[in-house]
Amino acid sequence: MKIGTPAEVMPGEARVAMTPDSAKALQKLGYDCVIEAGAGTRAGFTDDAYREAGVEVVEGADALWSAAEIVAKVRPPTEDEAKRLRQGQLLISFFYPASNEALMELAKDQGASVIAMDMVPRISRAQKMDALSSMANIAGYRAVIEAGNNFGRFFTGQVTAAGKVPPAKVLIVGAGVAGLAAIGTSTSLGAITYAFDVRPEVAEQIESMGAEFVYLDFEEQTKDGSETGGYAAPSSPEFREKQLEKFRELAPEMDIVITTALIPNRDAPVLWTKDMVEAMKPGSVIVDLAAERGGNCELTRKDEKFVTDNGVTIVGYTDFPSRMATQSSTLYATNIRHMMTDLTPEKDGTVNHNMDDDVIRGATIAHAGEVTFPPPPPKVKAIAAAPKKDKPKELTPEEKRAQEIAAFKAQTKNQVALLGVGGVLMLLVGLVAPPSFLQHFIVFVLAVFVGFQVIWNVSHSLHTPLMAVTNAISSIIILGALMQIGSGSWLVILLAALSVFMAGINIFGGFLVTRRMLAMFQKS
Repeated sequence: MKIGTPAEVMPGEARVAMTPDSAKALQKLGYDCVIEAGAGTRAGFTDDAYREAGVEVVEGADALWSAAEIVAKVRPPTEDEAKRLRQGQLLISFFYPASNEALMELAKDQGASVIAMDMVPRISRAQKMDALSSMANIAGYRAVIEAGNNFGRFFTGQVTAAGKVPPAKVLIVGAGVAGLAAIGTSTSLGAITYAFDVRPEVAEQIESMGAEFVYLDFEEQTKDGSETGGYAAPSSPEFREKQLEKFRELAPEMDIVITTALIPNRDAPVLWTKDMVEAMKPGSVIVDLAAERGGNCELTRKDEKFVTDNGVTIVGYTDFPSRMATQSSTLYATNIRHMMTDLTPEKDGTVNHNMDDDVIRGATIAHAGEVTFPPPPPKVKAIAAAPKKDKPKELTPEEKRAQEIAAFKAQTKNQVALLGVGGVLMLLVGLVAPPSFLQHFIVFVLAVFVGFQVIWNVSHSLHTPLMAVTNAISSIIILGALMQIGSGSWLVILLAALSVFMAGINIFGGFLVTRRMLAMFQKS
C-alpha cells in the first residue's frame, strides 16, 4: 500500500505530515511513500531529500490523492479535498470532528475511513501519538518568544554600570502542555513567572519549574478540577468570579500574560477581560494561544496582532507551530509514524483497522460507511497527577513566632540536659583522677565545647562537606593550644604555638578558598 502526503492548502501553513526520516520508518513497515512536489519546501525539506529517502515525488494534488491508499496531512481537509476521498481510502489528519460535522458526514459518504489526530486518547500507551501535545509544546515555547519579540525589554533582571534593569513579570494562565512549555521557557529566560490553573494538583509541577503557583482562597480549587483526559473541567460561576477577581489584582503588575486555557469541544473561556487589559502597563504584551476558539482575552482578534489604546500589544496568532515548521513537522510526522505502527502490527504494509484497540477506536471518527464519533470512553484512565490531600498552610507571623519559641525551648532543654550529664561525668573524673590529668582534661573539655560553638556559628554556606569536620577539629586545637601556651615547659609552649599557627592556616585558608569558590557562582 502507498501512504502519501499532499501539500497543505491553508494559507500560511508551512508544516508537512511526512519527513524524509519518517518516510524511511514507514518503509520499514512495508509501505511505499509518495509526496506531492513542494509539500515539504516551507518546512525545510526539499524534493531531492525525499527522493534520497526513497519517496516518490508526484506533481499536483490530483496525482497524489489518486496514487495513495492512505493520505496523511496536517490541517483538516477542505471540502474539495474531502470530495477526493474514495471508497476504502484512509485519511489521517487533524479534524476537530465536533466542529466539522458536515465534513465528517462527507467523508463517511465517500466511503473513507478517517483517523483524527486530535482525538487520540490521552492514555499512557498513546503518548507517542499525541499530536496535540506535540504541537502544544511548540506553541507554548513560541508564545514566549513572540511575547519577548513584542515586549521590547529584557526578561531577566540585570545590574549594569548604567543602572539596574528589573526582571519581567510573566503570568501563564493554564498549566497544560502549552502552559508548562511556556513556564519552562519563561523561567529559563530569567523572568519572574506566575502560573494559574484550576487544577491544584499541578501546583507541584509549576513550582518544580521555578514558577509561583497562584492560589485562590476558594474551596472548589481544593477539589479535583480535571476531566477525563487530563483536561480542565468547566468551573462554577462562583469560582470564575473569584478567578477574575484574582486576575484583576494581578493585571497592573504583569508585563506579559500568556493564556492557554481550552476545554475540548468548547469555545475558549474568557479569562482576561477588557478592564484587565486597561489596567495593564503600557508596553505590556498578551499572547492568546486560545485565539482559534475565540480567545481567553476578551479583546483578542483571531490571526491578528494589534496595540490597544493604552499601549498593550495583543497577539492572536493561531499558527504558532507553523512558525517553527521544521521542528513541528518532525514531531508531527513522528506521531503519524507511531500511529501507522499500531495500524500495522504485522509490518507487512497492510492496515489492520482494529476497532477493539482503545487508541485506534478513540481516534477513528468515520469507518466502514459509518460515523464513529464520539468514541466510547477508553478502558484505561488517562494520565493525571494525583491531587494532594493536604495543601501546606502558610503560617501567620504569630504562628511562626510561636514555633520559633517552642524550638528554642526544646533546644535549651537539650543543652541543659547535656551540660548536666557532662557535669556529672566531670565530677566523677575529678573524684578518681590525679590532679595533673584533671588539669589537662579540663582544658580538653573546654576546648571541645568552645571550639565547636565557634565553628557552629559560622555561616553554613562557608562550610564545604569536607571542611565542616576539619574546621571544628582545628578550632578545638587552637583553643586547647592557647590554654597550654602559658605552661612553664618550653617544649609545651613551642608545640602549642605551632598548633595555633598550623590550625589557623587550615581554618582561615579554607574559608578564603570557599569564599572565592562561592563568588564564581554569584551573579554580577
